[in-house]
Amino acid sequence: MTPDRLQALRRRYREGLLESTVPFWLRHGPDREHGGLLTGLDRVGTVIDTDKAVWLQGRAAWTFATLYHTVERRSEWLELSRSCLGFINRHCRAPDGKLYFTVTREGRPLRMRRYVYSECFAAIGSAAYAKATGDDAAAADAVRYFATYLRHSFTPGVMPPKTDPVTRPMKGVAAHMIAIATAQEIRANLGDVAVSGATCSQWIDRSMAEIARDFYKPELGALMEVVAADGGIIDHFDGRTLNPGHAIECAWFILHEAKYRGRDAALLKLGLGILDCMWPRGWDPEFGGLLYFVDVHGKPVQEYWAEMKFWWPHNEAEIATLLAWQLTGEPRYAEWHTLVHDWSHRVFADPQYGEWFGYAHRDGRISTQLKGNLWKGPFHLPRMQWYCWRLVDELLTPKPGK
Repeated sequence: MTPDRLQALRRRYREGLLESTVPFWLRHGPDREHGGLLTGLDRVGTVIDTDKAVWLQGRAAWTFATLYHTVERRSEWLELSRSCLGFINRHCRAPDGKLYFTVTREGRPLRMRRYVYSECFAAIGSAAYAKATGDDAAAADAVRYFATYLRHSFTPGVMPPKTDPVTRPMKGVAAHMIAIATAQEIRANLGDVAVSGATCSQWIDRSMAEIARDFYKPELGALMEVVAADGGIIDHFDGRTLNPGHAIECAWFILHEAKYRGRDAALLKLGLGILDCMWPRGWDPEFGGLLYFVDVHGKPVQEYWAEMKFWWPHNEAEIATLLAWQLTGEPRYAEWHTLVHDWSHRVFADPQYGEWFGYAHRDGRISTQLKGNLWKGPFHLPRMQWYCWRLVDELLTPKPGK
């Protein structure tokens, strides 16, 4: 990680964000008739499907409001954030206040999922917009959406269970990961406000403690996706399946918190421990890139796309490895960052039309020409480019006295 390498990374992240990713979405995504963002795009940006995922509206609102108040006050960025939040507020709330998962282009409801991911991304989008504009209503929306997320995720009996809780009680790490990331964004933009009886930092503490107690299994070298109610291993397909990219994303959320708290030693140990055990489980030594699913005991995985390579785990791994190197200076994190950066930029990036492809076969061949769908929008990639650009800036800034 020489100064020349860091300078090259800074150029790659800045130019990738501002000259490829953001222009692609600004050219092709905004729905100028109904508001919000269209994400069903092919390689060149042609709209091939007009249904809207509500969680992607919130994610886009966060991305463009964050760019506005941290990079440059460009009016088109703020307007797109405002449009996405306005579309959510006008069309995406069910009568009980819960947000739909998908709606039509005009905003008619299509699907309500039991999950509350639409809410958490609406929360961070609203918080970033409030930071950018000083809009008190957006700040109140952020708190309200996060409160809805917390109630459904952590109040027993509110969210319908995935399996019969009498036959097989289980819980997932995802709810805690998203609680951490959402609380971090609200705290960064609104301060350490109280939501549902606890501050953002307290919600972060609660979720990190449960991850450390019940989901992180250092004796197995794994972060589990789901466990039994008492933290035990469920010896079935769902219980044994690991998602290395998801776990690595969890690792950097915790490392981000460790850095925020002055390099807290316990959090560093937890975040680095998760990264250290899940990197070798995910990295494909034959073809490179991160496998999507693996089994904790090395058994076959049920999902037929287990060996595919998706764009977003590589985005999360770029952040995690660069952040780990910044916090520790240990050479392996620089080596891992180089591996995942070089592989993913070679495989997924599209220098001809901009943005990234989302899905590749195990050997790195692109499997679909889609640039966006109900799952892929302007979030993981621009978040990585923005976050890593800022990390590299920090690494290249001379420290006092040196």
